[in-house]
Amino acid sequence: MSDPARPEAEAAGQAVTERRLLHAPTQRVGLLIAAAVIVGVALYVGREALSPFIVGLMLVYLLDPAVERLNRLRVPRWLAILIVYVVTVVVVWQAIAFTIRPFVEQVRTFVADLPGFVTRLETLYRELDIPPQLRDAVDHWLAQVEQGGGIDPGVLLPFVNVTAGVVSALFGYVIIPVWVFYLLKDRPQLTDAFDRMLPPEWRVDVWNVVRIIERVFGQWVRGQLILGLSVGVATFVGLIVLGSVIDPIFSRFALLLAIIAGLLELLPIIGPIIAAIPAILLAATAGPQQALAALVLYTVVQQLENNILVPKIQGDAVELHPSAVMFALVMGGAIYGLLGAILALPITAAGRDVYRYLFRRLSGGPAAIVAPEIPVEPSTAEDTGVLKPPEAALDDGPIREASAPQDAERPDAG
Repeated sequence: MSDPARPEAEAAGQAVTERRLLHAPTQRVGLLIAAAVIVGVALYVGREALSPFIVGLMLVYLLDPAVERLNRLRVPRWLAILIVYVVTVVVVWQAIAFTIRPFVEQVRTFVADLPGFVTRLETLYRELDIPPQLRDAVDHWLAQVEQGGGIDPGVLLPFVNVTAGVVSALFGYVIIPVWVFYLLKDRPQLTDAFDRMLPPEWRVDVWNVVRIIERVFGQWVRGQLILGLSVGVATFVGLIVLGSVIDPIFSRFALLLAIIAGLLELLPIIGPIIAAIPAILLAATAGPQQALAALVLYTVVQQLENNILVPKIQGDAVELHPSAVMFALVMGGAIYGLLGAILALPITAAGRDVYRYLFRRLSGGPAAIVAPEIPVEPSTAEDTGVLKPPEAALDDGPIREASAPQDAERPDAG
């Protein structure tokens, strides 16, 4: 005998599931998608000029928490930005003043000693047991390089173009501090304007996607700064120790090699390998034992970073399989050069998490996600029953589920 209450329960369950699903696009959503496509095409056409503004957005993310904290202490927002600017400039300037003189001296010493290093490496190369075919190929290539007969002057054209592009990009970076200032100053108003532009039924999901992207990029930016500094300091200390115990050549170029290691930390997997090559070659000019010591040092630093620092600093926000990391690096570099390779990892990780969230929502899952909290309050533009983020959109903390209140609680409910 059938249960008469079952059809009503199934209908109620189906209604709940439909409320959880992403709604079909409305005319306003269609307009928003069309605008996003137009903006995307415009950004692609002008992609060569985007590098300064991408760096500016990263500065906005790094400086905004300090501006928000000062603003909560009743400091006017424009004054809070100026204070953060001054403190940042002073800290960066002191760091440069502390390192620039030994860095320049080590670069000058390296350039002066480079011919001797090359001679020692050639001697070491002659003593190695290399298959004859490989040795002949290397000798032929070295002879062409030394004579210059195998180098087409046209090969230098891309270098000239890149140099000209860097010079022109510097003019773009000049306006970035002003651009960042206005973004920081008007961010609450820009956030409110964007929220009012969204269709009410899409607000929760859009802001959840924003939280996912902020979580990934936030952990990546903070993590790369900490990791780069940690790897640079660890490499510097290790080279100083090796210079005292094994050979002075390590301490002669410790700062130069440490800065290279810290900067190349921006390129996961590939960057540490590239950073180790000059140190090993430099150590090889003093002997095979020194080269082995450099290899051991860089291996130990990277193992400590990968097994201790990365899990604690970045967690699983940007955790990708090594094969996916290398594929993303190559594709990012092919699409947008060095900056594309650097940003390939967070973009890929954010795209993965956004896909998982949207797939779960389209499968009837709830809107709650695990991400930094965006404290919410009812929209001031219209009481839609949907929650919106106010000014403190970048604060960290555990998320609470963003869901609309029941109709009975709404002021306009009958």
